[in-house]
Amino acid sequence: MKTHKIGIFLALFLLVGFSSCKEQNTASKLLINEVLIDNESNFQDDYGIHSGWVEIFNRAYSSADLAGCYLRVSSQPGDTLSYFIPKGDVLTLLKPRQHALFWADGAPRRGTFHTNFVFSKTRDNWIGLYDSGKKLLDEVVVPAGMLQADQSYARVGDGTATWEVKGGSEDKYVTPSTNNQTIESNPKMENFEQHDPVGIGMAISAMSVVFTGLILLYLCFKFVGKLAVKLRKRNAMKAQNVTDKQEAKERKLGEAPGEVIAAISMALHEAQGADHDVEETILTISRVKRSYSPWSSKIYTLRETPHKK
Repeated sequence: MKTHKIGIFLALFLLVGFSSCKEQNTASKLLINEVLIDNESNFQDDYGIHSGWVEIFNRAYSSADLAGCYLRVSSQPGDTLSYFIPKGDVLTLLKPRQHALFWADGAPRRGTFHTNFVFSKTRDNWIGLYDSGKKLLDEVVVPAGMLQADQSYARVGDGTATWEVKGGSEDKYVTPSTNNQTIESNPKMENFEQHDPVGIGMAISAMSVVFTGLILLYLCFKFVGKLAVKLRKRNAMKAQNVTDKQEAKERKLGEAPGEVIAAISMALHEAQGADHDVEETILTISRVKRSYSPWSSKIYTLRETPHKK
């Protein structure tokens, strides 16, 4: 009885531990990825209006739902505003490594992604993301005076810990609803193109791989075939009680011409394919006797053809 209680206790302990780990992993999926405070001529919303926005990033390789989460902002102590992300919108389900953009325009009636708050252009802006249990997932503070118009405060790369100001130069541009850091070139490809501009090396490498694979397949099939023939001969010698290999070779044990193998294969195919065609060959013929009735006779239903005069 004591051992039984200890087992139940350990099972409950492991269940609680796994549940807590799962909640922690789910909470760490969603991050605040980029924030734009003063939007004069940057990205427009679906109404054609320039408003500040905050970008949420799902850094996990599984989907995460923003429905039921909270976005909170504060420009000074005591004036924290909270926006509840409504449920029922399929667009709140973020696919792996994807982004969601929320407009800080103070008009939540415009849609799910329009919040009930606006950013302050003269004070510090604290932004926090909470889950449905009001547990803080991520937060960021945008200091006053750091950003000019149409500049954003963003992570250097999606989900990284380092932040930077974007929009001040051509190589650091604002990236709403897309990756913060995009790779516009492939160094390996450029290096390969520099050393092999015509592509001869690529052609030789590809052909070498193909022919090497074919040679390996040939050797593999040849080895398997020889092994199968050897096993067949050994089984034939065992079935005929022959121990001398020379005698087995003279009697051609385990050897069969191709015609015999083809005939056996066709017979097996016919036997397997004809199983479902077996039908019962018993025929039963019974005479049906019907009683004559004038009510059902066709002669009473026929009309007489009129005589011509």
